[in-house]
Amino acid sequence: MDGLDAKAIAVPGVAVRILQRCASTNDLALRAEGPILVAAEEQTAGRGRRGRRWHSAPGAGITFSLGLRIRRPARELPALSLVAGVACIQALHALGVHEARLKWPNDLVVAGAKLGGILVETRNGTAVIGIGINCRRSPHLEAKVRRRVAFLSDFLAVPRNAVIERLARNLVEALAVFEQQGLAPLRRQWEAMDAHAGQRLRVRLADGRVISGVANGLAQDGALQLLTPKGMQWVRSGRVVTARAA
Repeated sequence: MDGLDAKAIAVPGVAVRILQRCASTNDLALRAEGPILVAAEEQTAGRGRRGRRWHSAPGAGITFSLGLRIRRPARELPALSLVAGVACIQALHALGVHEARLKWPNDLVVAGAKLGGILVETRNGTAVIGIGINCRRSPHLEAKVRRRVAFLSDFLAVPRNAVIERLARNLVEALAVFEQQGLAPLRRQWEAMDAHAGQRLRVRLADGRVISGVANGLAQDGALQLLTPKGMQWVRSGRVVTARAA
C-alpha cells in the first residue's frame, strides 16, 4: 500500500498531521488546538464504540481523526455519527464504491460486510470524528472480529491519501451543514443510504435487552425507529444484532 503523506492531503482550513504509530488518533485530535486531521499508519489502542478494539495491521487500513469546533446544543451531538456516516458514504460513492451503505448507528458496510466504522467523541466544544476503514485484505481479520469484513482494495485502486482527502472534505462540508441547520437536512440522506431500510431487525439495547421490529428510518433526533407489534419504538443507544427481509 502507498504511504501516508501530509503533503498529499489538502483539506482547506485544516492542519494535517501524519504519524507512523500512535495509541489513538482520536486522543491526539481531542488534545489539539484548531481544526486538525491526524492520521496514522498504525494505532496501538484504536477503539470503536463502547470501548471495542479497532483492529488494523500497520499500513493495511485508513485510520484518521478530524477535530473541529461544533456549535450546537449538547443534546444534538449524538447525531454526529449519523452526519459523519452520510459524508463518508457520499465520498465512497464518489470514489466508485457504489455498494457502500450505512448500518445504524456508525458502521460502513458493503453487502452486509463491515468496511469501516465511525467513532465520535466530544470535549469542551470540540468534536472529533474518528474514521477507520479496512483497505488491504487481511485473512485473519474476520476471525478476530467474528464477522464478515469488506476491504477497500476489492473495489478501488485509489491511493489512501486521496481517499482520506475526499472523506475529510466531505466531513467538513457535512459538519458545516449540521452546525448551521442541525440533523434535519441530512436525515433523509442517511435514510437513503440505510443498509437495513424496511428490514426486520433485532437490536440489543445499551441495558442488554433485545427488541425486534421493522426498520422505519430515523426520528428527528436521529433515533432508530422500529415498528413493533406494540407500535413505534425509538432506539437511541444500541446495536443491530441481526437483519432479515420483513
